[in-house]
Amino acid sequence: MRALLVTSVGVTCAAALTLPLAAPALSAPAAHSASARPPSLSPESPGSGPPSARTEAAPNEANEANEANEANTGDEGGALEVPEAAPPRTGETRAAALAGSTQSLPLEPLAAPSDRSMGPATAGQGLDRRTARPFSLVGVVWDDAEAELHGTVQVRTRATGSTSWSDWQDVETHNAEHAADLGSAERASGAVRGATAPLWVGDSDGVEVRVRPEAADPRHPAAVPLPEGLRLELVDPGADPAPEPAPGAPAGRTVTPAAFTGNPVPPTTTAAVPEVLTAESAATSAVNADLAPLGAAEIPALTKAETEEEAAIVAAGAKPYIGPRPKIVTRKGWGADEKLRERNFAYTKSVKAAFVHHSATGNNYTCKQAPSVLRSIYRYHVKSSGWRDFGYNFAVDKCGNIYEGRAGGVAKAVLGAHTLGFNTNTMGVAVLGTYSSTNPPAAAVTAVSKLTAWKLGLFGANPKGKVTLVSGGSGKYSKGKKVKMNVISGHRDGFATECPGARLYKKLGKARTSSAKLQGR
Repeated sequence: MRALLVTSVGVTCAAALTLPLAAPALSAPAAHSASARPPSLSPESPGSGPPSARTEAAPNEANEANEANEANTGDEGGALEVPEAAPPRTGETRAAALAGSTQSLPLEPLAAPSDRSMGPATAGQGLDRRTARPFSLVGVVWDDAEAELHGTVQVRTRATGSTSWSDWQDVETHNAEHAADLGSAERASGAVRGATAPLWVGDSDGVEVRVRPEAADPRHPAAVPLPEGLRLELVDPGADPAPEPAPGAPAGRTVTPAAFTGNPVPPTTTAAVPEVLTAESAATSAVNADLAPLGAAEIPALTKAETEEEAAIVAAGAKPYIGPRPKIVTRKGWGADEKLRERNFAYTKSVKAAFVHHSATGNNYTCKQAPSVLRSIYRYHVKSSGWRDFGYNFAVDKCGNIYEGRAGGVAKAVLGAHTLGFNTNTMGVAVLGTYSSTNPPAAAVTAVSKLTAWKLGLFGANPKGKVTLVSGGSGKYSKGKKVKMNVISGHRDGFATECPGARLYKKLGKARTSSAKLQGR
């Protein structure tokens, strides 16, 4: 079904009322580049800010790159000669780089391991060890979103400030199934690229990458060429958002910021003056106005009785089968840069099912780092892959914290880009990590149950039930085919993929039962 774009003037006005009377001066528009997202052709919505506020001047970071190169040393103890660190993608300001940045490096042909006559495409592509500005997440992208990378991608990195390099790490290459549906406005934007899954590597300043095509075999005597335009993306998530002052506390008062589940309570700090919300940030927050104050870093948990009372307002007909609303960290809470995403919010008609994913970003993160992981994935989805916004509707970390994903309102039917062919009338939940051979933490599975009990309840869906969905076209079902699925399904149920990992997929039965119980079924 066609996505519905928000055009509500009322919410826009609500957002505007929170802005300062004297707006900061806006920068002059910069020239459009191939790496920048094209301007929106959709009507203005509550997700919009002033057009000039979204334009960004080209950076001038050569001095920083040279300083980083001079500081590099090899793991043998001697100096390592490396090329200059890549600049951020065109269109990013120096100020934006402080809040996060993306370095994009074109890959180069590698020497063939044996038969050099087979050509550079067969030999593979990559980059030798080099210094870069700090980054925490990597991925590989290419020009044609319809092309698949048949081969392997491996990276190794150097931790910032050290001389030791990690072992080679595999990057998940089959990522096309996490995308907007074929024929959708997002898919047809002209900005979408082919991409691997992103991999979280932690704070690093050195990288090496190799991409090899699948080896020839008797059935395929010639190796499949690698896609054209391969580039290595190095993503810096930027700094965490400043702690929110306690309600009613004036600037400068000593307060204790809220801690994420599974982390020790942080020490008390002196609160900074809270930042003024931009038009984009105010709009993103305003669509949750029924659930939390404007600019809130989290949406608080409610009891079942409180949730049922609230549901009578935001989702008539949800009673009595709805689970207690869990605490949800908002986009403001995890530090999303609202100027990165597409201006408008896109909606579908309902939420009939939930698809569970793993992010395939690896498990080497702490719960305190989860907001940084989210900002990195968000930037990779938008700036590197060319999507309109973060792909999943929600994310869950290993400690069970729940995060707002794609903008548009956590209680609304927001159209995501998570399950190719089945984004319409569904929601996508990504558990941060890789769960092919590692068991997902019990806290994460419990969080999936709590989230789905509430969100599916808003739309009258039974977590233990079945639902018939119409495929928009995927690697498993042809376009238009009616498919009967579990209301809580794994990504592999809608597409021929390993996601959400064998170990997490085995836990979905428990999630369905727990979710239904929370709804009172």
